[in-house]
Amino acid sequence: MLTVPVRLLGDTDRAAVERLLDLEPYTGAQVAERIAAAGLSRRRQDARIFGYGGRQQLESLCWLGANLIPVHAGPTAVTAFADLIAPEPRICSSIVGDATAVLPLWDRLCPSWGRARDVRECQPLLAADASPPVAADPAVRLVRPSEIDLLYPAAVAMYTEEVGVSPVIDGDTGYRDRVRDLVRSGRAYARFIDGQVVFKAELAVITRHTAQVQGVWTAPQWRGRGIATAGMAAVVRDALRRVAPTVTLYVNDFNEAACRVYHRCGFRRVGTFATVLF
Repeated sequence: MLTVPVRLLGDTDRAAVERLLDLEPYTGAQVAERIAAAGLSRRRQDARIFGYGGRQQLESLCWLGANLIPVHAGPTAVTAFADLIAPEPRICSSIVGDATAVLPLWDRLCPSWGRARDVRECQPLLAADASPPVAADPAVRLVRPSEIDLLYPAAVAMYTEEVGVSPVIDGDTGYRDRVRDLVRSGRAYARFIDGQVVFKAELAVITRHTAQVQGVWTAPQWRGRGIATAGMAAVVRDALRRVAPTVTLYVNDFNEAACRVYHRCGFRRVGTFATVLF
């Protein structure tokens, strides 16, 4: 039985939600972008947004859609969200966000939802707000719409390597549309050599606070040559100049090579994410 105030939020709560998201400019970025684009109405969002706290003092959020994302959620909020969600069949493909909320939330959901495919408990959340101290690759640029077919195989390879399953196992229409949208909105970067992608990255999330980089990938045969460091430097410089005042990303702590790249590019640690994959 719920003993704490959890309720479904709507557009009338938007001002309170935006104030809360401003407290979490990095960990709440994914939710902030979606709410900025379409508000909180379930008719416009393919998700439900729950709030914890009274109407006059919203304390925490929980986004429940294709992903489950707790934001600014302390122990009592996590308990409340878990009590609400656990009886329902799982619809999300992942739980992602601040590790201090994601991991205890998963502990409470696991008995109902069963085992996860993977739990990544420590993903350093990194931020940069100044041009990288290393040289940028001048050949890294925004991908043109005419190059979507060249970028797409690299995007599939990156996703499969990172997540552990192919994004096109049930057909490629949805994922191809996502790649196309990133390109057309000026969010996809790549370096091409002889018509092949050797480095790529995307600005997967953009808010007024930050541009969150995802999908960073270097072709296997080009690794170890400094391609990723120079490529990331180019992405960060352009994003800071053109898109947002900071650039953020999260990385698996066991990916030591990637961590070194981001350190060279001037990123500093500002928190810890965790991801539960189904």
